[in-house]
Amino acid sequence: MFYYSAITPKKRVSAGLSLSFLLFEPYAFYMKILIGRKEEQKLVKECFESDRSELVSVYGRHGVGKTYLIKRCFDEKFDFWFTGIYKVTRAQQLDRFQSELFEKSGVKINKIKDWFQAFDELKKYLLSLNKKKVVVFLDEIPWMDTPKSSFLAAFSYFWNMWPSEKTLLKLYVCGSATTWMIDKFVGDKGGIYGRITSSIYLAPFNLGETEEYLEKVKQIELNRYQILELYMILGGIPYYLDMLRKDLPLSKNIDYLFFKENANLKTEYEFLFRSLFKESKPYRKVVEALSLKKKGLTREEIVEITKISDGGTLTEILNNLNRCDFIREYKAIGKEQRECLYQLTDLFTLFYLNFVKDGNSQDASFWSNTSFSGERNAWAGYSFEQVCLHHIRQIKSKLSILGVLSNIYSWNSKGFIDSDGTKWNGGQIDLLIDRNDDVINICEIKYCNDEFVITDEYEEKLRKRASLFKKVTKTKKALQHVFITTYGVKKNKHSGIMQAEVTMDDLFQK
Repeated sequence: MFYYSAITPKKRVSAGLSLSFLLFEPYAFYMKILIGRKEEQKLVKECFESDRSELVSVYGRHGVGKTYLIKRCFDEKFDFWFTGIYKVTRAQQLDRFQSELFEKSGVKINKIKDWFQAFDELKKYLLSLNKKKVVVFLDEIPWMDTPKSSFLAAFSYFWNMWPSEKTLLKLYVCGSATTWMIDKFVGDKGGIYGRITSSIYLAPFNLGETEEYLEKVKQIELNRYQILELYMILGGIPYYLDMLRKDLPLSKNIDYLFFKENANLKTEYEFLFRSLFKESKPYRKVVEALSLKKKGLTREEIVEITKISDGGTLTEILNNLNRCDFIREYKAIGKEQRECLYQLTDLFTLFYLNFVKDGNSQDASFWSNTSFSGERNAWAGYSFEQVCLHHIRQIKSKLSILGVLSNIYSWNSKGFIDSDGTKWNGGQIDLLIDRNDDVINICEIKYCNDEFVITDEYEEKLRKRASLFKKVTKTKKALQHVFITTYGVKKNKHSGIMQAEVTMDDLFQK
């Protein structure tokens, strides 16, 4: 059974959305179940049931479901719960903290002036409960760490001085600012160093979980081809999926979310980067540069396009974007580390930069009116490749190689003339599974609305490219062609070149 609150014009609480967003978001939504997250639920429960105090950090991008996970696991029954507020002063944060503490304890206290006093008062209240265990949930803690607030010093002192012999403290903290959570909290070298007992990274839904969410939570019926298209746009973020309207077809839903006047997700791109990164402009520069070249860019090419100096700042930007799952760093097989490529992989960002950014379309029905455009087809082909990269486990499962140690690569080679005068044309392979059982799967990824047909010309292209690959890499491993398609490969006299196939349905494995 699912329960929904009444719609209001300025509020929304959705799966994974912190209460601080009530100031900014348009409507409210409450759920009573949790999709997926089995391992995460198990870890949260184990930490609660342990015989020691626990400090558990939960992090992941905005809207992925962190807050909802903790709220659902405890049925919103905390001994204390506070959510940081976006872009306010330390005094305003402390004022709200004091109000929440008074509401819980009923005890009036003098005005709280700093975080040390705030945590002292929290400690007094929690110990006054005389319970064996107390559960505290601090949500969006990066927003509490305002300039010169000494929040982290006060927090670490509170945790390190907690008297566990009297009461076990189960302290759960969340944050959408992933870089802050990793660098300043999980990776802290000061008072919190080594004190975090468990860290949970919450990833977006996969295709199977997205399908389940649509059916059980939103009660929206879409076929898998439509769910795949939706996934290529929203990327499995519960917060975005929550906005879908049951009364609209898929294309109209996309228009409603991105292209109509004041659409809910029209400004999400800018907010997403501001919420994740303190100085978001250089991050957007890098992401927008990567969106220009599908196969990715080298570090040198990124410097040339963005004009960001090649130093520690760029290294930090690339590392943080990688941590937040916006990009992937990969070394093409046979290439040196210095030749590694960076590729934009975040599906929401790919869609936004292709079709929404800078008001690329003034048509409120843009998505409904571009069904067969070349631009849309090019985007779909590339986005499907990224979906496949997000579902490597499902691909390996279909190939029955989950237990085989393997590395994932891409590969490309420019044309050249051999020493004996033989001319070789260049080639590119978007996905290689290099296995420890002396096999390399060369994966062909094809997005289409029917069975893919291998023609005489295409078979010849595959054979020549395989020969080029062997020539350049000097590999002795067996090469096997795998086709990853939406509806499979049509059986004909050329389909014998394919050793295995993975279809859209296989990617929906949970």
